[in-house]
Amino acid sequence: MVGELVITQSMLNQFAESEEVTVEQIEQLRTGLGQLERNTRELQESVMGIRMLPISFVFSRFPRMVHDLSSRLNKKVELVMSGEGTELDKTVMEKIGDPLVHLVRNAIDHGIETPAARVAKGKPETGNVYLNAYHQGGNIVIEIKDDGGGLNKDKLLAKAKEKGLIKEDDQLTDEQIYHIILMPGFSTAEEVSDVSGRGVGMDVVKRNIESLGGSIDIESELDTGTTFRVRLPLTLAILDGQTVRVGEEVYIIPLVSIMESIQIKSDMVRQVGGDMEVFKLREEYLPIIRTHQVFTINGAEDEFERGLLVVVEGGGQRVGLFVDELLGQQQVVIKSLETNFKKVAGISGATILGDGSVAIIIDIPGLIKLASDMKDSDVKEIA
Repeated sequence: MVGELVITQSMLNQFAESEEVTVEQIEQLRTGLGQLERNTRELQESVMGIRMLPISFVFSRFPRMVHDLSSRLNKKVELVMSGEGTELDKTVMEKIGDPLVHLVRNAIDHGIETPAARVAKGKPETGNVYLNAYHQGGNIVIEIKDDGGGLNKDKLLAKAKEKGLIKEDDQLTDEQIYHIILMPGFSTAEEVSDVSGRGVGMDVVKRNIESLGGSIDIESELDTGTTFRVRLPLTLAILDGQTVRVGEEVYIIPLVSIMESIQIKSDMVRQVGGDMEVFKLREEYLPIIRTHQVFTINGAEDEFERGLLVVVEGGGQRVGLFVDELLGQQQVVIKSLETNFKKVAGISGATILGDGSVAIIIDIPGLIKLASDMKDSDVKEIA
């Protein structure tokens, strides 16, 4: 492939040397550029193929761990694994091991009941923990599922209010209630042990997964079980993104976070709690984040009719990002901001576009938190 690249490059060099370019040569130049693009893409796919490893390298540690932990907790647990052949980038795999260990330990400790409690509920005394991996679009999805007691919403809410993690009058959806267990300092364990109860673990899991550009979803049913669904990009080096314009600035939103893009009118928007704007999308009210206000950009569109709303999901929340214009989809090479500058809230990195300009890659969960913090500080100032 490198040989093919060299041939294409020497062909393109001929055009740089010629003083006058004919129409025929322009056609040859276009053909050469098309060839260069194909060669580069094939080379990229080959290198990515070399970096890919089956996730069995991570899964192989769990049978022994489940056996030891279930013996220590006097529980009967069977681990059922599937999708071990699913391939994942080596760098992602190195970083996902510890979060998965926390989630499996959590399923055994908090999810699976004791044999006596299971029999009393009419269940078999041996509980099951399912570990599954599969590809979905440009992502890998890892599911950690148990058939244990499930999450008790009332208990979670009471504990979170007691610890001051949420306000007494907060109205939360089921998904937001389940995401309480990912908050720093939160634990449902009645006593501290070497397995759980210290209030660290699940928030670290969330932080590690989001630092990989991934997300975590939680589904649960009382006395039936809980499913943690971890969604990760296949590679950390390259991102499929949607380029958007806000004022004179160009931003990139990861495609994995985008649900849909829609045009709305001002009369579809309602104001709640002072200055928070929401709009109704299929029986669900979504908050609107005006991107230009969060990033303080001048010259951006202010009227909804003249811009677009990009519906995104991150950290268990859906919001509408108001932008001026959608420019196009493209693969971008991610450059770390932390390595070259410092960590910036709401931004996961940057990339260099085809024209040499720099575009910022938006961190969706970070942006949602940033917008929420700004609203809170505005409310405090008014008070």
